[in-house]
Amino acid sequence: MGLAFVNWILGRVVDGQSMSMAGLDSDVMSASTWALGGVMGFFLAGCGLVLLLTGVRDRAPGRFGRVLLISCAITHGVLGALTVGLVGWPAFAFMMVVLGLVVLSLLAYGKPDAAGSRVQDSPPLVPGEQPPPGPPAAPASA
Repeated sequence: MGLAFVNWILGRVVDGQSMSMAGLDSDVMSASTWALGGVMGFFLAGCGLVLLLTGVRDRAPGRFGRVLLISCAITHGVLGALTVGLVGWPAFAFMMVVLGLVVLSLLAYGKPDAAGSRVQDSPPLVPGEQPPPGPPAAPASA
């Protein structure tokens, strides 16, 4: 919401000045700013929806969700770097906390197997159901 609000304010400022920048019409610049705010708002709302569904389902996001969250993490990293100079260190710290939470949501699901890679948790057993057979046990060394 904050990013969409900032883009709306920037669009109003550009529209009110009626100035040309490098030959661009001010109406085109203000409309582009509003469009960018809307696209970023929908993008971040989609990321929030993926995170909400991940939490509700208690499963890792699918391929599309991972791509969306990775692009969200990259966007937060770039915006965080820009935020230091434009807004200040507290805003940078907030952006980095959000970046850390997005990355955590990508890494938190599954448990490591013997090779160290992460695998999905198996679904819970129904009462009375036998667990699936596991890998064969390693022979005991003498």
